[in-house]
Amino acid sequence: MTTPYHPPVKRSVEIAGHKTSISLEPLFWDALRAAAEEEGVPVNAIVARVDAERIAAEDPPGLATAVRLWLAARAFAAAAGRFTAPDD
Repeated sequence: MTTPYHPPVKRSVEIAGHKTSISLEPLFWDALRAAAEEEGVPVNAIVARVDAERIAAEDPPGLATAVRLWLAARAFAAAAGRFTAPDD
């Protein structure tokens, strides 16, 4: 088992036709890929959804923070047996 204590890794993503980069720890990249696979969509689609949700927030966090929070909320809800993916 690899350690979850690893510095962030920067990767490029595309949101609405624009490239940007996000720095996330490997644990979060793995969780993001798993979420995308589970929903049958590309990672970019999940990131775009999170980006749209964060922009609509009263006090929007940075994109990397928003992705981490989305993944944590998803994990907590799944653990409680109540996570359902939003309709696109």
